[in-house]
Amino acid sequence: MHPPGSEDFESTAVGWLLDVVPPDYRLHGVLRRYPVALATLARYHSKACVEGARQGYRTARTELAGALPPHAIDTVLAAYRKEGARLAATAEAVELVERALRGEVFTPKMSLPSAESRIGEPEGAGSRGTRPEAAEQRPVRAKAVQKAAAQTTAKAEERRAGTKAAEERPAAAKAARAKAAGQKAGGAKAEAAERGKAGTADQGRAEARRNSAGRGRSDLART
Repeated sequence: MHPPGSEDFESTAVGWLLDVVPPDYRLHGVLRRYPVALATLARYHSKACVEGARQGYRTARTELAGALPPHAIDTVLAAYRKEGARLAATAEAVELVERALRGEVFTPKMSLPSAESRIGEPEGAGSRGTRPEAAEQRPVRAKAVQKAAAQTTAKAEERRAGTKAAEERPAAAKAARAKAAGQKAGGAKAEAAERGKAGTADQGRAEARRNSAGRGRSDLART
């Protein structure tokens, strides 16, 4: 099928839609002349096929119990699942083609979403029904992503701060040791100075005593 907006879109869409509906619909020329009518008919037909497959899937075990062995019933259910997924995808594609034929402009998808287990869903469940839920979940997911990003940034800042602190510890320790060594050296110098002063004072007192004793001996000698 050619993409919407192209020259051969309507003709190729008509051919594809005629393959969706039963072959007898090809006998009605009005459906070829008015593709929108054909698309509407194909939409109802495809949705009815999906609903029929779902109903058959739900009642298969009850209706076939006793008529088929259990393993055959399981095979029938597998066929319902496979064909039901195909029918659901076709119904969704028909709806998109109808919207395009009515003039709606949208970005076409290259592939159809998977519908592996849609035939077991309750009536009304489908891609159109789940879109609002997905839209509601987008802000929640965005907040979760922002929260995770903030936590990652905080952890990175903590790691950088820890690395910087670890790098600064040796320098701080070296500065502290140098300061302690300087204080110790200063204390030793001060103590040596005090000792020097004390020694000088002791020498002065001893010299004074010697001088005094010498004067005393001189006085005695004169008498």
